[in-house]
Amino acid sequence: MRMCCRSVRVSTVLGHSRCLSLAPEPQHAAAMPGLLLGDEFPNFDANTTIGKIQFHEFLGDSWGILFSHPKDFTPVCTTELARAAKLSPEFEKRGVKMIALSVDSVEDHHGWSKDVMAYGGCTGPALPFPIIADDKRELSVKLGMLDPDEIDKDGLPLTARCVFVIGPDKRLKLSILYPATTGRNFDEILRVIDSLQLTAQKKVATPVDWKPGHEVMVIPTLSEAEAATLFPSGVRKADVPSGKNYLRFTKP
Repeated sequence: MRMCCRSVRVSTVLGHSRCLSLAPEPQHAAAMPGLLLGDEFPNFDANTTIGKIQFHEFLGDSWGILFSHPKDFTPVCTTELARAAKLSPEFEKRGVKMIALSVDSVEDHHGWSKDVMAYGGCTGPALPFPIIADDKRELSVKLGMLDPDEIDKDGLPLTARCVFVIGPDKRLKLSILYPATTGRNFDEILRVIDSLQLTAQKKVATPVDWKPGHEVMVIPTLSEAEAATLFPSGVRKADVPSGKNYLRFTKP
């Protein structure tokens, strides 16, 4: 049978895409589609630092966040996991289950966790969330996590720093993709989760630089009468040259 190169489509910051070759596969094999907002997040079985899990069962009725790391025992990843560990009570307070992923074994994850906890000044040897072992890169390929510009000593691509936030309905609510060389801001991730949870419950949107407690925006599809009923504390309108009343603010 004629073989062709298996590849994964990786989005770049500018919205372009490129194909990353991984391994040969039959020419007739279908390409894996991208994971879009609103899609049901794939269910999968995985080995983790807490044993084998089925992802949807692990999440239960909770919100979830899956964040990937290029490799164990690497500097930027260690700082990120330490910060995530310190913030784990904040995620728990929001009803969000945390789970990480790296392309190394469970044994390596356990050893690395001790370094992470020591670096972060956290108590105990174990992280407060599991890490998925994706040493065969199967899940990284499936979810489009690979960074084509970062290659390990064996010539294999490393995972990028992906963030997936999944709702209780198991649908993707947010995805962020950082290159391997740029560490994430977990305070911003918490802020985004606050926005997602608020806007899932109320007919509002959050403006630029919004933080909990700040004004929110009334969604454009809501009529004046509906807005007055839903927001009895009042709606503030911003005057703009067009005269259109589309910038409407209210207290959450």
